[in-house]
Amino acid sequence: MKKALLICGLAIGVLGNTAIAQTDAKAKTVLESVSKKVNSLKTLKANFTLKITGGKGGKVNDSKKGTISLKGQKYHFQISGQEVICDNKNIWNYNADAKEVTINKFNPNDQGISPAKLLTNFYDKEYKYKYTGERKEGGKNCDVVELTPIDATKQVTKIELLVDKASSMIVGGTMWSKNGNKTQYAISNIVPNSNIPDTYFTWDAKAHPGIEVNDMR
Repeated sequence: MKKALLICGLAIGVLGNTAIAQTDAKAKTVLESVSKKVNSLKTLKANFTLKITGGKGGKVNDSKKGTISLKGQKYHFQISGQEVICDNKNIWNYNADAKEVTINKFNPNDQGISPAKLLTNFYDKEYKYKYTGERKEGGKNCDVVELTPIDATKQVTKIELLVDKASSMIVGGTMWSKNGNKTQYAISNIVPNSNIPDTYFTWDAKAHPGIEVNDMR
């Protein structure tokens, strides 16, 4: 489950005093602009791609594509036969190949880098950050912000965010992990304020007959 949340957080949303004291003003301004923009939206839909390389012996080389939908802190993402759905009370992790769904209670303190965090203010109290310059990515002029975890026990060692200067949206970046993995991600086809019903953020048992249910709540 934690692995799933880590992947989805890379696809594709309050600052603590500790974090502020250890970061620079330019990075703070860029990150706050992202938070302000996304919090102003009722909903958000986007596509994302991931490229994972590295690992032990440098043998990892994998690419994935998926979609993400957000509505406040609710999210629904799909990637390579897997779906993770959160209604802010429960999280459903569905594996199509195994034909099973695992249900856990939603705990905001145990989300790692969730989709809602990635697209908004997940730096809150958890990361030191600094502005490292500008870069053109996918035809967009982007601000680049580097984040490092305050908690050294986190599996993530560093994250680079690319923020589109025109839209104040995160459109890509890179994450480095202790296991040697390097995950590059790109977010595209962002659609704000589309009509997404609340039912899209809950598990539909009737639409998945014959599925094994592991209720861990």
